[in-house]
Amino acid sequence: MTQTSTKTIFLACPPGLEDILRDEAQGLGWADAHSVPGGVEFEGDWPDVWRANLELRGATRVLVRIGSFLAFHPAQLDKRSRKFPWGEILRSDVPVRVDVVSKRSKIYHAGAAKQRIERAITEELGAEISAEAAVSIKVRIDDNTVTISVDSSGESLHKRGHKEAVGKAPMRETLAALFLKSCGYDGTQAVYDPMCGSGTFVIEAAEMALGLQAGRSREFAFEQLATFDQDAFEALKTNELQAANLRFFGSDRNEGAIANAQANAERAGVAEVTAFHKAAISDMTRPDCAPGLVIVNPPYGARIGNKKLLFGLYGSLGQKLKEDFKGWRVGIITSDTGLARATGLPGLRNGPPIPHGGLKVKLFEAGPL
Repeated sequence: MTQTSTKTIFLACPPGLEDILRDEAQGLGWADAHSVPGGVEFEGDWPDVWRANLELRGATRVLVRIGSFLAFHPAQLDKRSRKFPWGEILRSDVPVRVDVVSKRSKIYHAGAAKQRIERAITEELGAEISAEAAVSIKVRIDDNTVTISVDSSGESLHKRGHKEAVGKAPMRETLAALFLKSCGYDGTQAVYDPMCGSGTFVIEAAEMALGLQAGRSREFAFEQLATFDQDAFEALKTNELQAANLRFFGSDRNEGAIANAQANAERAGVAEVTAFHKAAISDMTRPDCAPGLVIVNPPYGARIGNKKLLFGLYGSLGQKLKEDFKGWRVGIITSDTGLARATGLPGLRNGPPIPHGGLKVKLFEAGPL
């Protein structure tokens, strides 16, 4: 059984955006952060885990590898699971959920392995097993190596804790942050979303510019672990806002969406630097500020809207941008390359396919116009 003082910390993100998340992690001081399939890894201790959950904008969740051992048959798995130092990580008074995946191993029945590990936790530690538990143990059995991790986040990190009002097909905050960073956004330029919906891109950009911590308004699963230190965690929280002589803009043809966006911005504490107004694409106007980034997640026709009608919408969007947004850069997220090309934006280039809401979308970039 291997246990070390520092842990391997895994930051999950949608496949295709690992390098963007790696850059964010390195920018926050984790110099050894490196991309792996489906996320980013680095070595750290528990305060690193707390800070990763609190500050990272692109990570979906933060997993902590807490140990591993070899097991070639169920009886060996049972024995070594019982010897595992669960009490160093888990509390006996906090319910636990166990998830097991098995590949290329003699212990091929994940369900049976899950039962043995659950029984080891209940009988050796005394903790209750619950499918609804906030604390989750992730077990991967691969080539007869049993690797045990704990999900330190709990609910997905896109749930910042202040977005209550959402519309159809919302963009998750974590994905919005990664797309903003993919466009080169660093908090020093204005951002405008002309189909803002519940305001995710606008609010996320404003928070980044103000230096607000992503997880400041929510709770995390790690707060219920035996390793948690409340005072040390509180010391990681910052309340000072960075000066941002910028405003962030959103418009939408739906009046309800604008009301939702304004309410979400208020709860996020960025209402003073955001501005939302009702406007169709044909009425969108350039904000009165230095050129920045237009980023938009239009309908794709797959779930919302008639795809044939969308070519006209994308064409109108591209025409308005070319006419009125000289000097601005543009990012468009869509699942359909043909729709992106219908904008007529010069030099349009796209990134890799990214899973989003059961679809594969791409970020198309253009500009400065």
